[in-house]
Amino acid sequence: MGVSRLDVFYRRLLLTKLFIGGWGKPEDLKRIFEFRKVVGDRAKCQLLVPKDYPVHISKTEEHGDCQILEGFFISPLEHFLPGVLPPEAVKARFQFIVPKRWQKNRPVCIHLAGTGDHFFWRRRTLMARPMIREAGMASLLLENPYYGYRKPKDQLRSSLKNVSDLFVMGSALILESSVLLHWLEREGYWPLGMTGISMGGYMASLAVTNWPKPIPLIPCLSWSTASTVFTTGVLSRAINWAALQRQYAINSVYEEEIVELLQYCGADSFKKELLKNSSLGHLLDLFGDHRVSLSHSYKEEGHGLLISRTVGGKIHKFPDSVNDSGTNSRSQPADNSLHKTRVDSARSRQTSLHRDSISFMKGVMDECTHMANFSVPVDTSLIIVVQAKEDAYVPRTGVLSLQEIWPECEVRYLNGGHISAYLFKQNVFRQAIYDTFNRFSLKYPNPH
Repeated sequence: MGVSRLDVFYRRLLLTKLFIGGWGKPEDLKRIFEFRKVVGDRAKCQLLVPKDYPVHISKTEEHGDCQILEGFFISPLEHFLPGVLPPEAVKARFQFIVPKRWQKNRPVCIHLAGTGDHFFWRRRTLMARPMIREAGMASLLLENPYYGYRKPKDQLRSSLKNVSDLFVMGSALILESSVLLHWLEREGYWPLGMTGISMGGYMASLAVTNWPKPIPLIPCLSWSTASTVFTTGVLSRAINWAALQRQYAINSVYEEEIVELLQYCGADSFKKELLKNSSLGHLLDLFGDHRVSLSHSYKEEGHGLLISRTVGGKIHKFPDSVNDSGTNSRSQPADNSLHKTRVDSARSRQTSLHRDSISFMKGVMDECTHMANFSVPVDTSLIIVVQAKEDAYVPRTGVLSLQEIWPECEVRYLNGGHISAYLFKQNVFRQAIYDTFNRFSLKYPNPH
C-alpha cells in the first residue's frame, strides 16, 4: 500500500520547522529518561497520583443539550520534575461537556489533543457535541502542555522548540490523565475511557498503560511508536535536522551518556543500527588504530565546520565539507594519499552525522513513546485502534505492530491517508468509541 498524496501535499503547505532549539538540555533529557522508568511501570506509576488529588471547577455554562464545565489543577509532573515544564504549562486546564440527559449509566471519554489542536473548540465541535447527540456520552477535553493556554511565549504556533518537549508533554499527560480518571471516579461517572487522534492517540495509549483497571481505549491514526513519525514520515521533512546534527556533534553527552539511558531493546530497536552506522568505524578505518582515544569537539573556523579529534595523543582536524579542505592540502602537499583519505572521510562525515542523528532520534523517541516500553493495559480486548491504510504521517513499516504488543486489541483500517481520515472520518472514530464502551459494559457490567 502506498502513501497518500494528500498527506504529502498538505505537509508541503506547512512551512514552520520543528525542534529549532535542538534536542533539549542534556540534564532535562536525563531526568526525563530516568522518570520514564517509573511511568513505564504501572505498579510504580499508580502510586504517584493520590486518588484525592485536588481538581477545581472554575466555570459552568448551560447549553441546549449539555453543560460545559471548565476546570484546572496543577500538573503532578511539577512535583516530581520541578522546572521541566514551562511555567505556562504547570496549570492543567480542561473542559467537561456533560449531557443534560444520560441514555445509560454516566459514561465519560477523555479526549487528548492531536498536533495543532489548541484550546478546546476543535474536539468540542467535531467529537464531544456529536457524542452528546448520538450516544448521550460525556467528554472531558484536556489541554496538552505546550498548546493553547499552556503554550510557552517563545514557541511558534504548534512547533515544539525542543525534542525533549514532546517527552515532557507525554510524561505530564500520563499523570494528568490519572488525576482526571480518579476525579471522575470520585464524582460517580462510569464507565470511563480514553481516546485521541494522531498525537492524541499516542498520548491516550501511554496514559492507559498506567491505569490499574480495565478501561476502553480508542487510539485513532496512531501506532506503536512515534519514532517513524519523526524519522521516515512526511513530518520528518519539517524537522530542523541541521540544528539537531550540529548539537549532536558539538555536545558529546548525547552520544556518550544519554544513549546509555535508552533501555528499549526490542526487535525494532535503533541500537544495532546505531552501532553499524557509528562514525567511530570511519575513524578506525582511517587510522588503523584500535586504541583510538575519542574525545571530540566541533567548532567554527572561517566559514567551514572543522572536526577536531584527539587520536593517539595528537589532534587531527578534518573539514566537514570538501570545500573547506584547502588548508589541509596546502599544509601537507607531499602526502597526497593521506590528504585524499582525509578528504574522503570529510565527504562522508556529513552523511554519517545525519545518519547518526536519525538513529539517535529513533532511540529517544522509542524510549519515551514505544508502547513496548510501557506496561501492557490491563485488558487489551477493550482497545479498538483506527488506522489509515495510506498514512504518510504515521508509517507502520519496520516497527512492531500494536497487535504484537497488545494481544487481543482490534485494528480497524480506513482507506486513504492521515489528513483525509481526520477531515472526513470523525464519525468512524466516534463509532469505535461507542463500540468499545459497549464491549466494556458487557464484560464488566458492575461499576464496582
